[in-house]
Amino acid sequence: MKITIISVGKLKEKYLKQGIDEYLKRLTAYANVNIIEVPDEKAPENMSPAEEEEVKNKEGKKILAHISQDTYVITLEIGGKMLTSEQLAEKLDSLATYGNSKIAFVIGGSLGLSDEVKAASKFALSFSKMTFPHQLMRLVLVEQVYRSFRINRGEPYHK
Repeated sequence: MKITIISVGKLKEKYLKQGIDEYLKRLTAYANVNIIEVPDEKAPENMSPAEEEEVKNKEGKKILAHISQDTYVITLEIGGKMLTSEQLAEKLDSLATYGNSKIAFVIGGSLGLSDEVKAASKFALSFSKMTFPHQLMRLVLVEQVYRSFRINRGEPYHK
């Protein structure tokens, strides 16, 4: 399975990089996982709704440039479906079973995702009704993907 995580913005925090690197190392036994960072657009504090849409659309075009037609796209959205770790594991297992060997998880920038990216999504996933920094979500996502593979293989993992 080939998993790509497409995220807006550069990861700067060393502690987050270390955590992500650790889970990426662990994941090599299960899947080919790649993280693509797309540059975020400059977003001043007091933008009009139209300016916010323009920023999301520019970031959305950069995201979509990394997604091929044969990729199953899962967007991370506050309004998406919440799953347990076991349900996410089941979802990934089902995708692999039915021929979806290329999966892209998409994490938007501070303003969220463009309508075009949401339209390309086959599944909107929510980790919580709370808002998290998109950099932190990368770490949470790679940990949950790792946990999913452990669950699917019946391997022990801390609960």
